[in-house]
Amino acid sequence: MLTERLSLRQWRDDDRAPFAALNADPLVMEHFPAPLTAEQSDAMVDRLAAGIAERGWGMFAVEVVEGPDVGRFAGFVGIQPLTPDLPPAPGTEIGWRLAAWAWGRGYATEAGRACLQHAFTELALPEVVAFTAVPNLRSQDVMRRLGMTHRPARDFDHPRVPAGHRLSRHVLFALERP
Repeated sequence: MLTERLSLRQWRDDDRAPFAALNADPLVMEHFPAPLTAEQSDAMVDRLAAGIAERGWGMFAVEVVEGPDVGRFAGFVGIQPLTPDLPPAPGTEIGWRLAAWAWGRGYATEAGRACLQHAFTELALPEVVAFTAVPNLRSQDVMRRLGMTHRPARDFDHPRVPAGHRLSRHVLFALERP
């Protein structure tokens, strides 16, 4: 999938090193319980790539195709089915994780819009949700820019974050098919 400045594509082996660096960056991982090891990051690449191979869509690797950073791996943006252990399941989530150098450039919003268009026009999904830890205001801002609305009644404690942890409580935003 192409946007004005980005390619949303299947994962490649040469994405592994920059993705591991992104997942080890304390700034990028501020709103996650812990940074990922290189092994955990590689396992995530394998899962995300398998999801795309299976469905034809998922959490795509993002590569810059316009401007001074042409060819640079920026992270991921995409949609995927919710795992059954998450309180909003069943359904489809949109998500992103970008390298800190890519923040503030509108990449998450640009790629997110393309993913939502695909979700609603090609896949005819009735709704897409997004969620993040309460302190993650940057991601909440992206959700709002995508036209998503906070649904306080659907906020939840993330089952994979220890109870009482500062990142346990998650806010949920949703967007229905127009």
